[in-house]
Amino acid sequence: MEIDVSRRDWVAAEGDAVVIPLTKADEPPRALHALDEAIGGLVARVYAAGDFTGKAGELVSLPVTGIAAKRVVLLGLGEERHANAEALRAAGGRAAKTLARAKAANSALAVPALRRVTPEAAAQALAEGLVLGAYRFDKYKTGNDKPTELARVTLLAPDARQLAALKRGAAFGRIVAESANLARDLSNEPGGACTPEYLAAEARKLARSHGLKVSVFGEKELAREKMAGILAVGRGSANPPRLIALEYGSAPKAAKGKKAARAARGRKKATLVFVGKGITFDSGGISIKPAANMDEMKHDMSGAAAVIGALRAIADLELPVHAVGLVAAAQNMPDGNAYVPGDVITSARGKTIEVLNTDAEGRIVLSDALHYATSFEPDAIVDLATLTGACLVALGDVCCAVLGNDETLSERVRDAGEATHERAWPLPLWDEHKAAIKGTFGDIVNTGGRNAGVSTAAAFLSHFVGDVPWAHLDIAGTAWTTKETPYYVKGATGFGVRLLVDLVRNWK
Repeated sequence: MEIDVSRRDWVAAEGDAVVIPLTKADEPPRALHALDEAIGGLVARVYAAGDFTGKAGELVSLPVTGIAAKRVVLLGLGEERHANAEALRAAGGRAAKTLARAKAANSALAVPALRRVTPEAAAQALAEGLVLGAYRFDKYKTGNDKPTELARVTLLAPDARQLAALKRGAAFGRIVAESANLARDLSNEPGGACTPEYLAAEARKLARSHGLKVSVFGEKELAREKMAGILAVGRGSANPPRLIALEYGSAPKAAKGKKAARAARGRKKATLVFVGKGITFDSGGISIKPAANMDEMKHDMSGAAAVIGALRAIADLELPVHAVGLVAAAQNMPDGNAYVPGDVITSARGKTIEVLNTDAEGRIVLSDALHYATSFEPDAIVDLATLTGACLVALGDVCCAVLGNDETLSERVRDAGEATHERAWPLPLWDEHKAAIKGTFGDIVNTGGRNAGVSTAAAFLSHFVGDVPWAHLDIAGTAWTTKETPYYVKGATGFGVRLLVDLVRNWK
């Protein structure tokens, strides 16, 4: 989809439709009067009949004559004092779905002037909503009933002085949303197609197209690096595991001399490492899962997908950071060679892991990836993982959990989550949670039991990051959805891509 920006007024806007987001009111705003007069007072009659008031989520689609566009779509944003970037993102998503159903491939969307949202942020939110809302994963569908693809949407500026800001916002929003859609594509792929090597091939493809460095560890390299955790989890699958590293930018060079060191500190780019759990299908292994909803376990690599999507966006946007994305990819399957409860694994860090349950495999592969992340001497590590069902029970599908060893980093993650509506809520990581995973035959066990499952899983991971500031995002409740929302359809959400990009964008 192309998204451009124009100062053209609503009456002259050409295309299949013009979409106008409006806050709640008893009558049409003054800005609508010229358009309403051109279409014979149709908007005024809709308001008078109570068919549209601007309530959040309200939508009226009107075939019209008298203006350049063939249809006028009114979208409700709710009370003006509550209308924020998320309201605009949702409006963009609803617009995309409505336009696709109306076969309106070329349309215009008015950018409303809101007190709580800058013009640049408004354009970014609308662009994100349009691209996210237009998403479909129909790669494996046959027939001709696929919805119309939106070719172009023109954002209509309310003021010519805002054109530059709107163009910046629209370009940023389009790139970030396209990158989230890449993550959705990866997560929606069937487990039989999206193997660890498939993820590696997609990473190589992305590296070629976006100028990233890429390295892939196969079984030989994993053994050399003593990454016995990843190897153990992948041992039961015919598709061998991989550790994938994508790198944008370069690590800052050490400055020689005190004067050079002081100057370098003022301009030093941060090194941020993002680590994604990449279990491309999780059967549970020998501790096999129930059959119900096991198909959803193709999404158990959604953390990895988010990391890959975020690296794409960071590169496209040329953000001033040294960013590394690590993916610990494996299939957790049961066969005669699979790892079993009672095994003791020596991780790359040297910490021994006593396996109580092979279905708690994500933290085992992450142990090696997190340890490897510390070798980049980063300013921070953030991992994303569909790690525990306990997170879904605790927080539902409205936010992820954030835990870690650095309150400042956790607050930064929360701020990025609020800005993008990929919200993160803090849960505790206390000494009692660390005591719950103390091992009998190994240093630590890979499950602390049913109680405080999110916190004990994070306690396990904390053993592998050293003293590097670290935040763990448990995205088990947010990585995919079983219901349609304004800018999501059933399936993967790409959760985490927009959060990570906002974190990098505002890193100081």
